[in-house]
Amino acid sequence: MNLLLRPKLDSEVRTWIGPTLKSLVMASMSSSKVMHPTLPPEAIIASKTPFKVELVGGKRYSWCTCGHSKTQPFCDGSHKTKAPGMAPHRFVVEKDCTVWLCGCKYTRNPPYCDGTHNIDFIKSATLAEEK
Repeated sequence: MNLLLRPKLDSEVRTWIGPTLKSLVMASMSSSKVMHPTLPPEAIIASKTPFKVELVGGKRYSWCTCGHSKTQPFCDGSHKTKAPGMAPHRFVVEKDCTVWLCGCKYTRNPPYCDGTHNIDFIKSATLAEEK
């Protein structure tokens, strides 16, 4: 299914994201910060567009999953203090290549962009640096 060509319906978004995450995202858009002590940390949206990067074959990469890294799309260890319990997604490519890595952190194919950034809740979200 190509998310770039087929807009998601609200019911599909609810099914895909889940009621808990959707309510947290909606609440966070209307309030400055939402915290719930029993929920695991969630990724913040680092970018509403993917990152085009040149990767070297055989090299190990650590893609940021939390969204807090200052070296996006790669991990800088920020999850240790800002999102305890989260860890980077480690991967190796077989040969040198150019890829688009997810910036919104909600891809279904980590670390690669799958167009998820085009759904309404991500397009309308406020990024941390915009607050």
